[in-house]
Amino acid sequence: MSNPALAALEESGLEHRVIRHGPVGSLREAADARGVEVADVVKTIVVRRGDDDFLFALVPGGRMISWPKLRTLLSVSRLSMPDAATAKAATGYERGTITPFGALKAWPVIADERLRGRLVTLGGGEHGVAVAVNSDDAVAELDGLYADITDEEPAA
Repeated sequence: MSNPALAALEESGLEHRVIRHGPVGSLREAADARGVEVADVVKTIVVRRGDDDFLFALVPGGRMISWPKLRTLLSVSRLSMPDAATAKAATGYERGTITPFGALKAWPVIADERLRGRLVTLGGGEHGVAVAVNSDDAVAELDGLYADITDEEPAA
C-alpha cells in the first residue's frame, strides 16, 4: 500500500526503508518502534511565514525549534505554527504524519545541522508509518539546507 510520501520517495530513487509500526504516544515510543535513538526521530514542523507561505523545519528528537534562530536565518520578524487544519491544507498530511516528501507543494526545507550525516527516520505520510533515510541524501533531494535552528528541549 502506498501514499503520496512513499510514492514520491520511490519516484525520487532515494534509498530508504519503510517502517510500519503501530500507534505511538510519544517520541520515546516512536524511537523504540522504529529501532532508533530519540535523536534520530525527525519531527517535520510546518512553519508559516505569511499567507500561503510555509516551510518545513526538520527537527531532531529531543530538540525544539529556536524561534529566534529561525527568524534570524530567514530575516523575518514573525513566524508561527499553523493550526492542524491549515497545516493539512498546506501539506496534504495530518499532524503526526507530515513529511516534505509528496507534500501538496514543495515548500522550502530547513534541517537542523545536528541531523547532518545521520541515518534518521521521518514521518511516512500516514499514522504508524515512517521512513529511514540518510539525512544528507534526503536534504539534498528536497533542495533543503542545514542550519542551527533548534535548542535542546527542557527536561521533563
